[in-house]
Amino acid sequence: MTKLPADLNQQHLPQHIAVIMDGNGRWATQRGLPRIAGHRQGAKTLKELLRCCKHWGIKALTAYAFSTENWQRPVEEVDFLMLLFERLLRRELAQMHQEGVRISFIGDLSVLAKSLQREMERSMTETLNNQAIHFTVAVNYGSRNEITKVCRQVAQLVETGELSAEQVNENLIEKHLYTADTPEPDLLIRTSGEMRLSNFLLWQMAYTEMYFTDTLWPDFDTQAFHQALLSYQKRDRRFGQLKTSISA
Repeated sequence: MTKLPADLNQQHLPQHIAVIMDGNGRWATQRGLPRIAGHRQGAKTLKELLRCCKHWGIKALTAYAFSTENWQRPVEEVDFLMLLFERLLRRELAQMHQEGVRISFIGDLSVLAKSLQREMERSMTETLNNQAIHFTVAVNYGSRNEITKVCRQVAQLVETGELSAEQVNENLIEKHLYTADTPEPDLLIRTSGEMRLSNFLLWQMAYTEMYFTDTLWPDFDTQAFHQALLSYQKRDRRFGQLKTSISA
């Protein structure tokens, strides 16, 4: 479905969507398949969602691909995920570049395999000037870790005298976050019935609308996405303020 559905208002679409892609393992288990089959199918779902966002005029998509806590999963599953990231980047980069996708990675990438880091660096460099949609993938990401790192950087600037304590404000903190050049998400979608943030973009999602669905991630198709956007368009976004009523 390349055309925006008639019951969605182009003027009130979220400009930035964040997704927590839950349920790959459960999807595979329900079908008697190994968990890695769920991750493979989940990657296809993400690719389709990215394309749908681009067609419908949504300017940014951020996906929580691997958290700092995910290292506790079975070694063979972690190894497969890392290999999957690398393979997908090699296989899909040219196509994504051609379609105008700008790719970014956020998280502590320094602990990843050097070959994967090289592929990530190459994809970010090659697509830097693309403007159709900004696709951010969080890998080895944890929001508390991100905020702690920023606090440490700012504290060092104060310690060396480059900053005074009075100059520390929200804008300064935001400039040091991984997401410094990306607007905050308007909508978070989390699949498979889980209703928590799981240490994802805690600072950035202060006023983000949240949509939770029981659908498992590999089954989250265009129709399910359409339902999420319909729900979003019914929301009254106030950002902590009272709605002003206009009198004649």
